Amino acid sequence: MPMLKNYNAFAGRHWETGSLHNALAYQGAKAPHTGKPISEALLLGISGGITFGYFTFEYEGFLPHIALLTRNTFDPLDTIYDRLALPREVVQTPNAKKGEDNLLEALESGHPAIIRADIFSLPHYAYSEVRDMWAMMPMVVYGVEDGVAFLADRSGSPITVPMETLTHARSIIKKDKFRVMTLDAPDMSRLAPAVSKGIWQCISLFTEAPPKGAKNNFGLAALDHWAKMLTNTRNKQSWARYFEAGERLWMALAGDIVQPGAYTWLRHGQGNSAERGMYADFLDEAAQLLNKPDLTGVSALYRESETLWDALAEMLLPDYVPLLKETKNLLDRRARLYVENGSQSTDERLEINERLKAIQQTVTADFPMSETEVMTFRERLAEQVLRIHDKEREAVECLQSVMA
Repeated sequence: MPMLKNYNAFAGRHWETGSLHNALAYQGAKAPHTGKPISEALLLGISGGITFGYFTFEYEGFLPHIALLTRNTFDPLDTIYDRLALPREVVQTPNAKKGEDNLLEALESGHPAIIRADIFSLPHYAYSEVRDMWAMMPMVVYGVEDGVAFLADRSGSPITVPMETLTHARSIIKKDKFRVMTLDAPDMSRLAPAVSKGIWQCISLFTEAPPKGAKNNFGLAALDHWAKMLTNTRNKQSWARYFEAGERLWMALAGDIVQPGAYTWLRHGQGNSAERGMYADFLDEAAQLLNKPDLTGVSALYRESETLWDALAEMLLPDYVPLLKETKNLLDRRARLYVENGSQSTDERLEINERLKAIQQTVTADFPMSETEVMTFRERLAEQVLRIHDKEREAVECLQSVMA
């Protein structure tokens, strides 16, 4: 069975930009300004960079939950492919056996295979009790041996999955069924224009109407809207009404096994603290590629923003409430275990899930803050969100000025 020789590309942390980084790094694609593999930060910037999105959902039979978007989600992979003129070969079949054969052929050609698989069907995600859910995500397969597939999947360690299990996970959604993609070298002459286009797209995501959705859901307007929903007590979408103290507020802050809460959205993003630090890394690279040294000053503003986002994450699960502090520590440990130990940490992460469920039940029965304390808590969150809004406005305006 094929196994790529000396595969050691595990630095990627996001399903999309991380998988692409890992595949290109193994194939030896080097950025001209560093002589090193194309960084995930650079791919993030080319894809459209960061944004902010605020959404709340409540489906029948489920508790309400929150979604906080921190990066461009409008076809980022296709955007990178187009902007870098990245050659790629895609084969797809509805047949499981042929799907496995296509995967093996890709590996035998010496290329990492980028596939899509349902994360709820894969044991290393520790979703053992989740039913009737699916999410097809890209990941890299770099070998198959003795009926076991070897993956690079957002962890610094190899992920191993029985081939039969992986084949099932690849079959869940017809659109992505048994798709295999391999890449060739990007056109580096397109790198500087791609970086410039990515920056302008990022600016537009903060300052213009979003490509989809309501204005209040994206960019600077979304930050302002979130702050208002934290303090407003009359709007039916306000936290006072939509995320009242108890299991509903728990879902907004910590989430559950399926839906992350605000803390996880912000703290466990692939670039940490709403991915602002990773975007700052991108701008430092862009300063060299575009010969615009003033971009390093914008980078500094985003590092200041990163600090504000990090403080907000800490406030969401504060240390002065013991159960919420424990929750924060458990969420951090669960994320760290996956990055450091991959599938070898699955059992411990399942234990963490059980403890989080127990805390959720306790908080549901008796939320560990009084009504007055919850109100003050929301007000402080709103104040911090507005601080972030002002810093991000300054950063976007500065970025626009430098690019103009």
